[in-house]
Amino acid sequence: MPYTIRPASSDDVTTLMALRTEAEDWLRSRGSDQWSDREVGALAITKWHTAIDEGRTWLIRDEASDLTVGTVSRGPVDRDFWNNSDEPETAFYLYKLIVSRAAAGSGLGSLVLDWACRVAALEGREWLRIDCWRTATGLQRYYENLGFTHVRTESPAHRKSGWLGQRPSSLILNNADALQPAVRHPVA
Repeated sequence: MPYTIRPASSDDVTTLMALRTEAEDWLRSRGSDQWSDREVGALAITKWHTAIDEGRTWLIRDEASDLTVGTVSRGPVDRDFWNNSDEPETAFYLYKLIVSRAAAGSGLGSLVLDWACRVAALEGREWLRIDCWRTATGLQRYYENLGFTHVRTESPAHRKSGWLGQRPSSLILNNADALQPAVRHPVA
């Protein structure tokens, strides 16, 4: 399937909230406590707007069905987990990779990780880094199967996340044509 990725805009917040809620519900139905601290209401909307305003959030669309099928964000180093000895400036930090249930199993997550690796490499960054919940062993295995190495697990008392992984930005697993930047056509 042809997918495109584009920066999210403030008009996309409702879509982003729906993707997050769908992911939360699916995780809960599987018995996972990941994202059990539901992001709802004004605080969640404010977080999305901030990430969008800072240019850190993208939407992924399935061009064949004309549906939004995912989102991904990047962010600064999370100092609860990564420290100076990790050389944080050498990495691209990926957050909130969400694939809709409609696109589950399509390989879209792997395509997004490749896209992030390409961006990291273009920026001269050696690593793509993630953190995920310490209890999310299935998600940890998913990332390891896509080339991530477990760096360590941190356990700050105020956080449920803390499993840290990284993958070389040079590791590309899929065809580059499968996820392309969206081209916006000027309005006549």
